[in-house]
Amino acid sequence: MKTKHAHKKGSELDLLIDELAGSDLADCPSSQLINALPHPLLSVAGDGSIRDVNPAAELFFDTSRNALRRTKFQDLLPFGSPLLSSVEMVRQRRAPINEYRVDLGTPKIGAERYVDIYIAPLPNLDDGVVIMLQERTIADKMDRQLTHRSAARSLSAMGAMLAHEIKNPLSGIRGAAQLLDTAVGDEDRALCRLICDETDRIVALVDRMEAFSDGRPVERGAVNIHEVLEHVRRIAQAGFARRIRFVENYDPSLPPVLANRDQLVQVFLNLVKNAAEAIGDDALEGEIELTTAYRPGVRIRAPGRASPVSLPLEFCVRDNGPGVPEDLMPHLFDPFVTTKASGSGLGLALVAKIIGDHGGVIECESLPRKTLFRILMPVYSRRDT
Repeated sequence: MKTKHAHKKGSELDLLIDELAGSDLADCPSSQLINALPHPLLSVAGDGSIRDVNPAAELFFDTSRNALRRTKFQDLLPFGSPLLSSVEMVRQRRAPINEYRVDLGTPKIGAERYVDIYIAPLPNLDDGVVIMLQERTIADKMDRQLTHRSAARSLSAMGAMLAHEIKNPLSGIRGAAQLLDTAVGDEDRALCRLICDETDRIVALVDRMEAFSDGRPVERGAVNIHEVLEHVRRIAQAGFARRIRFVENYDPSLPPVLANRDQLVQVFLNLVKNAAEAIGDDALEGEIELTTAYRPGVRIRAPGRASPVSLPLEFCVRDNGPGVPEDLMPHLFDPFVTTKASGSGLGLALVAKIIGDHGGVIECESLPRKTLFRILMPVYSRRDT
């Protein structure tokens, strides 16, 4: 963690601080600007009580504005958080400071929530401060997404090579085994069938890897994400997730997503199937939650575009299974990484490739009883047709 003293003039919050003192965020003249900020903003009194917050803070702490105003600021933070000493320093020196890469993670909002922090005194409120948080995970997501795409490109070349160099010999091996099956006795016929079955399994694995070698541009258009999720839910509940309860938490006003419908079905079918397998057949209260929301403020440079693309559409798949092992999290979207005894480890790698081809971002957060896959995607506009 790094601390840096900041000059009061010139900060993006300095023009708002005077208006915050002595009034609620919703009442000050710049309330529309404050509420539109994508970064969490809190005003805190000298006794640690939270005077007010903006909508981004409600989302960050997963708590309503009224509930936060009844909460002490220190109760929102992990035990021994350095942010408390920074707030005290601002109160004593009456000068703003910046903090970089501070972990505010708690079991409620997530195990790791790294933020950059701006703290400034409120001029007309004794010991009052205003705090703005800027989450670093957005930048980290961009870095991880580039890593996922690099891994997918490497797998693309491997898939093309395997399809050419392996499938033809496998076809010959299977044909020879079928011929032997007609000429051997019953004792050896089981071995011939084993050769055929294992050959078919390898061919299926190579076929799945061939999906990574398809370098053609993705045909995209306006897609209603709720129709996609409803289609996936019906498939799941008719088969592999028939004993699991589904919860749908949708934003009905969401605009269409710029995507390929069939590929989105493949993405969410993979995620829901993984969630169902993580919960298991024996779970008594298995639950999968599907959510959609509009989250402005995220931009990424997509392939084939000169300027960054906004990714305001957020789609989530959450399950209450045991969670992803901590040592697996950094490599979750890499090829051949899996927790399943019979899995190939290509499902999530393919999901990351499809989302990357769409110019989007996928991220996973996992705790016991709460594993969340979050996808950020661009909005469809008529310019895209």
